[in-house]
Amino acid sequence: MKKYTSTFKLTALAAITPLLFMGCASTNTSVDSNTPVPASKFDLSNWKINVPVDLNNDGKIDTVDVEDIQTYAHPDFFYLDDQGYMVFTSPNKALTSANSTNTRSELRQMIRGTNTKIKTKNSKNNFALAVHPLSERFGSVGGKMEATLKVDHVALRANDPSKKAAYSVVVGQIHAGKDQALIDTKLGFGWGNEPLKIYYKKWPGHKTGSVFWNYERNLPKKDPNRTDITYPVWGNTWENPDDPTAAGIALGDEFSYTVNVHKNMMYLTFSAQGKKDVNYAINLGNNVDAYGKVDDKDHPNGYAADWHYFKAGAYNQCSTKSAKGIWYPGCLGTGDWATDKQNGDYAQVSFKKLVLSPSTKP
Repeated sequence: MKKYTSTFKLTALAAITPLLFMGCASTNTSVDSNTPVPASKFDLSNWKINVPVDLNNDGKIDTVDVEDIQTYAHPDFFYLDDQGYMVFTSPNKALTSANSTNTRSELRQMIRGTNTKIKTKNSKNNFALAVHPLSERFGSVGGKMEATLKVDHVALRANDPSKKAAYSVVVGQIHAGKDQALIDTKLGFGWGNEPLKIYYKKWPGHKTGSVFWNYERNLPKKDPNRTDITYPVWGNTWENPDDPTAAGIALGDEFSYTVNVHKNMMYLTFSAQGKKDVNYAINLGNNVDAYGKVDDKDHPNGYAADWHYFKAGAYNQCSTKSAKGIWYPGCLGTGDWATDKQNGDYAQVSFKKLVLSPSTKP
């Protein structure tokens, strides 16, 4: 494994520390106190959620912070079902967050808990790799996310089904922070890329779908080499239109993932009944891929000086935007939830388990 070799300086990062540790406030919503809520079964003491609605009429996707999520549910998009699953639903056409054209009902890790004096982007609310020169200032070095879930539904209609994002949903992520102060250092960090996205994709008419994960090269958005590197788990990867049949995972079938970021390494374990476990390990502090090969097109120091957080839920990959590129398959929808649900223009994921904890040595 290639060792990390620093091309950035502690002094450069220290100079932007006041900016790096700033943040922004979130918007809260209220719910009926008699509604059964996911927090009654799941520990959501370190999560907030985005839901694809605007109940407070401020023109933005609603964000429910840690304190309020303890008594929060939405009857369509975030709720506890009769079997005790925490359900996330995301229509094809609805409000999106500011930096995305994809709808989501998705949790965002909040290491701060209910201490809102610590802003969302503050270092104490996010985790770093051990190689980060200021790692001791973060909420944690690495961390672990464990989940057991089933995908209930993915979008059924797309104008351009050949585009990779069609018929897919992201069920877990590690996101690096979008940080202009880091971008301004010219050191190659702060782009807000994603070292991990866990996908489920199922083509209409297929018996089963596929599970795979992507690593995004840590490069500027306009860099043509900024792309996702895909690694298979069960079934096919996202460009293969063949039915994976017995090799895949059917809608409604449970599977589990563990994401363990320990020091600089990301260890992934995927398991499902009747299938062999699938394991990967990749150093997020350099440009060696998960197969042990140097990727000359990636940032040589990977995500070493970024800050990170976990996400989990239903991040619908059917973009609300129609455009060129793999991310825009032209998925159909009206924006009226009753109509879109009837037409199958949505994604839905149900979690049986979701646990955050400190990283552990493998």
